[in-house]
Amino acid sequence: MNKFYYLVLFLASLSLPSMGQEATVKGTVTDSKTKETLIGVNVTYGANQGVATDAFGNYLIKLPAGKHTLRLKYIGYGETTRDFTIKPGETRTINIALIEETKLLDEVVVSAGKHEQKLSEVTVSVDIIKSKTLENTNTTSIEKALNQVPGVTIYQDQASIRGGSGYSYGAGSRVLLLLDDLPLLTGSGGEAKWWIIPVENIDQIEIIKGASSALYGSSAMNGVINVRSGWPSSKPETKVIGYSGIYGNPARKSNQWWGENNPLFSGYQILHSQKFGNFDVVASVNFLSDNDYREDVFTKNIGGNFKTRYRSKKYEGLSYGINGYFLRRWASSFLIWKDKDSVYSPATSTMQKTNTYSVIDPFVVYYKGNNRHALKGRIFYTDNDINTAQSNSDLVYYGEYQYQHVFPKGLVLNSGLSGTYCSSNSEIYGFTKHYSSASALFAQIDKKIKRWSLSGGARFEGFRDGNMPMEWKPVFRAGINYQLLKQTFIRSSIGQGYRYPTIAERYTATSSEGISVFPNPSLTSETGWSGEIAFKQGFGISNWKGYIDIAGFISEYTNMIEFQFGTYVPDEVTHAFEQGGFSIQQLIDTITRYSGFKATNIPKVRIYGVDITLASKGAIGNFPIAFLAGVTLMEPRDLDTLSRATKTTDDPILKYRFRSSAKIDAEISFRKVSAGISFNYFSNMVNIDKVFEDQIMITYNGRTVPALDQNHQPIYIFPGLKEYRAEHNKGEYFFDARLSWQFNANSKLSVIVKNLLNREYMIRPGDVQAPRNIAFQYSFLM
Repeated sequence: MNKFYYLVLFLASLSLPSMGQEATVKGTVTDSKTKETLIGVNVTYGANQGVATDAFGNYLIKLPAGKHTLRLKYIGYGETTRDFTIKPGETRTINIALIEETKLLDEVVVSAGKHEQKLSEVTVSVDIIKSKTLENTNTTSIEKALNQVPGVTIYQDQASIRGGSGYSYGAGSRVLLLLDDLPLLTGSGGEAKWWIIPVENIDQIEIIKGASSALYGSSAMNGVINVRSGWPSSKPETKVIGYSGIYGNPARKSNQWWGENNPLFSGYQILHSQKFGNFDVVASVNFLSDNDYREDVFTKNIGGNFKTRYRSKKYEGLSYGINGYFLRRWASSFLIWKDKDSVYSPATSTMQKTNTYSVIDPFVVYYKGNNRHALKGRIFYTDNDINTAQSNSDLVYYGEYQYQHVFPKGLVLNSGLSGTYCSSNSEIYGFTKHYSSASALFAQIDKKIKRWSLSGGARFEGFRDGNMPMEWKPVFRAGINYQLLKQTFIRSSIGQGYRYPTIAERYTATSSEGISVFPNPSLTSETGWSGEIAFKQGFGISNWKGYIDIAGFISEYTNMIEFQFGTYVPDEVTHAFEQGGFSIQQLIDTITRYSGFKATNIPKVRIYGVDITLASKGAIGNFPIAFLAGVTLMEPRDLDTLSRATKTTDDPILKYRFRSSAKIDAEISFRKVSAGISFNYFSNMVNIDKVFEDQIMITYNGRTVPALDQNHQPIYIFPGLKEYRAEHNKGEYFFDARLSWQFNANSKLSVIVKNLLNREYMIRPGDVQAPRNIAFQYSFLM
């Protein structure tokens, strides 16, 4: 016993000197330019021992006394080291400012893995739109800026990435729109409402191309668009942007419905952001008035946004707050033109709409060492008051818990669970209140091993439509990125995707502008997968830096949901006709009544192609230049031979797709003046719905007859569209230009000309784009 007692005392005595050798180093890490504190910076010493900075940018490390080197790593910033010697028991404060790197390959993205990553190291294709681009091009709604991204097409508010979607008015989206990492699609229609996003407070837009359902769930099967709004910098900031413009006369005089009084548009955006100690506040308002280039069409928007965040003094690493977005919109629109020589005039009266959108986002975030806990919620209310008996209102509740852990040596785990509940009430869903809900578990691991970046994820999501049984879908993804040389990266990824039908696709029953839509409650979910193999090469030639990215991609979809034209006579009507006693004219009238569009499942679709993107920055003498160009070549094939009968040609290409597109943007500056030009090209649209070009024919019991109106005249949905497309559907291009003068540090005057050559072109049938228009924009920062 005595020997044991002395042994304990001896071991304890050995430990005392080592305990006395311990010291403490602490400090705050900031951005060298903005003085903003940086969250999640890796601060290490020795063999990867250390911590990550907390919500205040602070770090604290217990370490042995002696000589040490602190090593700081943070995405988007140059690696920084600090050598120091510390005495036993000493507490040393070392504050460090990191210098941001400006290489295009080192741009920081979050959406690919729900944490910061370098653009060069992600395993999927990602494009970025910076806030400066939105301001320079007088962007009033972000979908206009997205049209400049290679591989992305916006069909009248509907986003398509790499041909994953065509045009289906009122159909759900295969591209998930996120605002600050939370879904922003309407509950019943699954539609993106771009206008609610405050353009004046966008920090960055990230576009992921390819199936992303494993991380983000339904509606992400074609890709993700994540809009990240900004927080205050170290100094209070107020930004005011005002603009006013005019639509010029169209190339064809027959389209000039307005006479001598050209339509005008104007608006303003005001933003203020400020820190009050530990309390961050952002507030903005925006207004838009657009008399439009189309007859009897107008838009008036009044919107606002606020963001608040409090970083707790009592509980280190804890922050919480609430964000809000609001919009009131008055607008009118039409689908069908008057005729091919009056493309800016409606065939009938326009649809009048009053839209109210409100979003409330409470959140709590807690950092503890290398752990991050985030609890986020969203309440999204939509109210559409429409004068054509198509009004509807939605209330969506969304909640998500996310856990992130940063392991030593480059392993990051993101996992969590989410839940959605939607309540919808509409005149066009059978005057019945509909409900839907979804819940999910997800996890993704990203690992950096020397030159390798590895990624893998899985999601298990369930969906319920009303009282139907819960439908569960497991999906997986995997990706790899290898740094072959200093600026050479090869990546490959494959991911599964799915999308469950929206309430609108299953239950819409309405008629507008001569187009009827019928419900299909038996509609099933879409499933699919997509993969890519890509090569990214950075370059630096003299003072030019940039990269070229070449990505080959393929996607396959099963049971893709698209609206198909046909005759959908109810069983009870069919039974009545079988009993006889009806005239041929009664038959024609009845069948015409039940002819229209219905959402159906296409058994198999395959899309493959290549994306090529070139981005560079540099200077010629004293002239800084920024350049972005992209080409997309693809083959979107419908593998179902039966659905081809509804198209305008026998070509198997899917409807409302382009086989090729090209986009270029270049900007050059000299002292206080900068000038830019944008170019867009898209090939001809081979296939659309055949019924839009031809006289409507209806088939019943093997008999095909022409559909007639009340005056017994042939019915055309789009009068003259066939002749118009024969003349114009040969591939289109257009240019936009801009010129700005930064006459002092805080003020800038810009002139933006869109459709510079005044070309007449359309993206989808009947939607001829605006003639040349010019806007003057003034921005002031104080």
